[in-house]
Order: sequence, then structure tokens, then C-alpha cells
Amino acid sequence: MEAEHTDVLIVGGGPCGLVLAHELGRRGVSAILLDEKPGTAFNPQANATQARTMEHFRRLGLAAEIRASGLPPDHPTDIAYFTRFTTHELARFRLPSSRAATEVVRTLSGDWSAAELPHRVSQKFVEAVLKRHAEALPTISLRYGWRLLSFTDRGTQVEAEALRLSDGARRTIRAAYMLGADGARSGVRAALGHGWSGETGTQRGFMGGRMCAVYLRATGFDAASPHPPAWMKVTVNADRRSLLAAVDGRGEYAFHTQLRPGEEESRVTEADARRMFHEAAGAAIPAEILSHGFWTAGHALVAEGLSRGRVFLGGDAAHLFTPTGGLGYNTAVEDAVNLGWKLAAVLHGVGGPHLLDSYAAERRPLALRNTAYARGFADSLGLFHADPALEEASPAGQAAREAAGEYLADHARREFNIPGITFGGRYDGSPILVPDGTAPPPDSANRYVPTACPGGRAPHLWLADGRSLYDAFGRDWTLLRMGGASGEGFARAASRIGADLAVLDLPAARDLYEADLALIRPDGIVAWRGATDGDATAVMDRVLGRA
Repeated sequence: MEAEHTDVLIVGGGPCGLVLAHELGRRGVSAILLDEKPGTAFNPQANATQARTMEHFRRLGLAAEIRASGLPPDHPTDIAYFTRFTTHELARFRLPSSRAATEVVRTLSGDWSAAELPHRVSQKFVEAVLKRHAEALPTISLRYGWRLLSFTDRGTQVEAEALRLSDGARRTIRAAYMLGADGARSGVRAALGHGWSGETGTQRGFMGGRMCAVYLRATGFDAASPHPPAWMKVTVNADRRSLLAAVDGRGEYAFHTQLRPGEEESRVTEADARRMFHEAAGAAIPAEILSHGFWTAGHALVAEGLSRGRVFLGGDAAHLFTPTGGLGYNTAVEDAVNLGWKLAAVLHGVGGPHLLDSYAAERRPLALRNTAYARGFADSLGLFHADPALEEASPAGQAAREAAGEYLADHARREFNIPGITFGGRYDGSPILVPDGTAPPPDSANRYVPTACPGGRAPHLWLADGRSLYDAFGRDWTLLRMGGASGEGFARAASRIGADLAVLDLPAARDLYEADLALIRPDGIVAWRGATDGDATAVMDRVLGRA
């Protein structure tokens, strides 16, 4: 059988694989995506899209549609803590609804100066939007229901064998490069020989051990609860620790609970899943079980390597998170954003021989950083001792609830107000950055100080015409001119090597960027800043891995 040829073979059709398809397709790069599932996710999985991820979706033209998905526009996105869902409320962290987020974002500065705010939406809805738009890209072929059987890196290309599950048809695919975004049990990672480093098997009272995940429909839940609606509800008691996330705002929920001693997952039936929900609710609220399954909390793992030869790893194949903080899916999207422009640059002859080496150099430290933050949040919540007195109708019970409420309110602020994690990830030490001798602010989960120190997200501001600065960036590279320097050296250098460079005059950003010129990468990272363009050729060669 004659082999198919493509620029990039993507294994895995979750957020990482689909975002890479967008990054490549919008740059005219061909890709074939394989996924064993018949389509995008049915179960809710991740439920929080961070603000930085929404900014990337905005750049791809998808933010408005994704923000319209999931919860109704006025549904509260609070996180609330209870002894049980229908009994005592202990603490509540309030966040804006989807509609309010689109209005308030234009008024914010400092920590939360952003083009987009977070959005509480199930991954299943995000994947559906990504898939629908990727299918419309002429150079992209999505093939759900296909399994990767094997692959060989032949030095000049990757040769893969794939199987269509519906009829057993086989196909040989030859690609210049391949991404393994095929999940926690990645066959691609195993074939590359990369093991895990980090922490696993951590046991906690919650978010540490085997978990039961239940996708359910309980349309009478809000009526049965005496408390205002919230996006996520968490139970804290000595009997049944759990969380419940609203999926559609109309009665569908994702329920996760830690298995107790004696609850053997092989014996857990649909009736048992319903019982667990009733125990957490503190009431026999009618519920239809749509699916149930099991997973392990307590991972903070990063692959020992993120590439080998022409094959790369991303998403859960590269790092495994306990979901506190909502960092796993968002880190996976950033993997695809980082790799996508680099693959396109190399395939178009713009990127040099060192550009792709920077993927692992930049992304692995970020994965280590983010898994550590998630682990800390899991410890804060899961190791909190739930005093049995919490549910007592007594002075001791009242005192226990007040103490728990104070602790949980502080925990919620630390886990869900995280601009530092969201915007503060940096690529310091990357071989394709040009340092300017300045040091970035300290890394802090709950504080973000905008800085144009090379290696971090370009500081954001709203333009006089109402647009986000990011809306004015070019498709790939952008040179901000904020002072007297002409920047013509960069325009000539980019033209010489065929790089797509937009020049944007923005004197109003001079104080924010603390430079006359700043060079912004396709992924929105400051690559260089300075006062003159005298070294433009050397800078462009460095940031594109040509030197």
C-alpha cells in the first residue's frame, strides 16, 4: 500500500493535539491527527480554562464561542465548601459569571490585566469547538477511531503504522515530525524510553488515592439545596469527601469522591455511584447516572524527556497532575502553542537547526513548576483534617465549622486567585531568548507583576480603540515600537530569512515595557527588548534557532 505523507503526525485528539492542529493549520502546515476514540470526550474531565488559555483561544478566533459554551452566561462560578451539599455551608469564593467576565476584564489592571478572564467550562465542550474548527482547516485531517500501532524515526522522517478500528484497515503514514499527545499511558512515551520523574502514590484524605468519577444528571439539585448555586461545590466531613462541578448549568454534574476503605472499584455499581452522591449531598436527590469510572489522584509527574529525534511529547503524555488548581489541561494547551509555531517555522525553512531543541528546554521546567503548584493545592485541601464535630448541632460543632470555614476561605483564595501561575510562567534560560540583564519578579502563585523582561508573557493593555493589545499583534512575530528607534533593522532581518513580522507603533506602552523596542514571539512571549535595532540580524537568528 502506498504511504501517505504529511508534515506532522499528531497522536491524540484531546486539547493538546487539537490545539496543535490549529497552530499548524493556520500556518499552512499539513497534519494528520489520530485518536482511538470515536470522537471528542463524552465525560466532563477538566472543568476550568485559565485566562492565559483563553487568550490563546482568542488569538485563534475561538474565545467567544468557547465562552458561550458550558454554563449559561449568568450562572455563578463560585467555589463553595459544605459539610454536605444540602447542609452547612462553610466558605464561598465568589467569581464572576461568564457574562460579567467579558465586562469586568476591560476594567482590570495589575495582576489581572488580561485580554480574557478564566472560563468555567467542561473540557468536553472545548474539545467539540476545537474539533469543529480544525475540520475546516484545509491542511488538517482528523481521524478519530484510528490507533497508532507503531512508529520508527528514520532520521529524516517518522514512519508510522495506523489501524482503523471500525474495519481493521491499515495505513502507513510518513511525517516529518510527530507529537505524542496520547494520554497518561502514552505508547509514544514508552516507545521513546522516557520514564516519569516526580511524585506519585501520595495518599491524602482527599485528592490522594483512588477516586470515583461520576457523570450524572440531577435536575432537582438546586431546588433540593438551601444554598445559592455555585460552579464547584466541595464537601468536607469525616465520612465522604467529594466535589461536584456544574457541567451545563441545567442539571448535569461531574461528581468526584475519594473511595473509602472497603469500596473496591471492581464492585462499584451504578447504584453504588448514586449512593455515594446521596451521601455527599446529605439527601436522596434523584440522579441519573450517565457514566462512572475511576482514576488516581496524587500524581505530580513529568516525563524525563519531552522529545527524542523527530518525536515530541505533550499533554498528559508529558506530565500528570492532580487536578487541584486546574493546571493539567491548561499546561497541555501551552505545550501545543509552544511547539506549533516552532514546527511551522522549521517546516517553512525559517527556523534553524536549534529551534526545536528549545521545546523541551522551555516546557519541561514549566511542567515541573506547575505540577508542584498543583501538588501544593492538593496538600492544602486533601490533608485538611475534617473534624467529626463539623456536623454536630452543638457549640463544638459550630466552633469546628467556623474554624474550617476560615481555613477553607483562605485555601480558596490561594487555589482560585492565581494570576501568578496563570500569567507568570517563564522560559528563563531558553537558548532562543536574548536576555537583557534584568531579573524578573519572584514567581508567586497569587501575585503577577507585569514585566517585559525577556522570557515571559508580553504585558497586556487595552488600546485606545477598545482592542486588546494582543488583537493588534501579527500572526507570528511582532515588533513593538514605543520610542525613537525605527526598528527597520528587524524588518530587513525578518525579510531576509522569510519570517512573518508585523511592526506595531505603540508609544503608550513605553512605560509598561520599559524599552523603545520589544520583539514578541508567535506565542506571545517577549523574546528581546532594547533601545536600538543594531543587532537585529543576530537577534532574529538567535530567537529562530539559527545561531
